[in-house]
Amino acid sequence: MTTQQKITPQTLAPELTVKLLGEDTWNLKDQNPQNFSMLVFYRGLHCPVCENYLKTLDGLLDTYAEKGVDVIAISMDSEARARKSRMKWELSDRLMIGYGLEASTANTWGLYLSKAIKDYEPDVFNEPGLFLIKPDNTIYFVTLNSTPWGRPHLASFVKVIDFINSSGYPARGEIKTL
Repeated sequence: MTTQQKITPQTLAPELTVKLLGEDTWNLKDQNPQNFSMLVFYRGLHCPVCENYLKTLDGLLDTYAEKGVDVIAISMDSEARARKSRMKWELSDRLMIGYGLEASTANTWGLYLSKAIKDYEPDVFNEPGLFLIKPDNTIYFVTLNSTPWGRPHLASFVKVIDFINSSGYPARGEIKTL
């Protein structure tokens, strides 16, 4: 297993290409958001916390789009599991869902990985993470979780986006070591 990386704001985002439900692939470097690409890494079909989180995200897509934020949800789930999530969780086709994230790519993005502890969980899956990536493909915001809890509250996060956009607040956390 590869070593988990530390993602640093104000640096170029690692490469990221994932398969998309309903389309071929999604590549971060090809994105051209007005303000940000928001990458929401979720645990997968087995996670009821993810279900609620993605339902909330799905309901806020128009609001985030108005703020110039393009959104994608990504997991290590297979295509079949990702499709089942969309159907079972009643997610709209407007929410881009990336699947098949490789463990090595999850490590590159600094995501925590977990082993299954229940029969219905995949053998290995990524824990949550949320990233804001600027149009120039640099990291603006990073949050990582080692459990399904503690993610940014998506409805309140819209106000954060407003503040960032209106104030020009810079990305923080750029110092790797002193």
